[in-house]
Amino acid sequence: METTLEFRGIPARQLIAYLQELGGLQEDASSPILGEGWEAEIVREEEVQITSRFRVNAVFIRFRAETEEKLAQLLAALRKKTMRVGG
Repeated sequence: METTLEFRGIPARQLIAYLQELGGLQEDASSPILGEGWEAEIVREEEVQITSRFRVNAVFIRFRAETEEKLAQLLAALRKKTMRVGG
């Protein structure tokens, strides 16, 4: 199973830290993050213009897992870590 997601407003290094908290290991900055039955790879990071004055970073991550269930579990756990609320 494979999917690519976009995360806005969270730096790549923070997303990598979240994936490591979920059991992922990364050998070096250019290698994928490997977990038990899954892997995640930073595809790219770019700046997205929201309005003429407001820009945020966007990080694209490709996720692969052995099963659909593993992928769903990983993404559910990661979404809890990346959830942001207004205020």
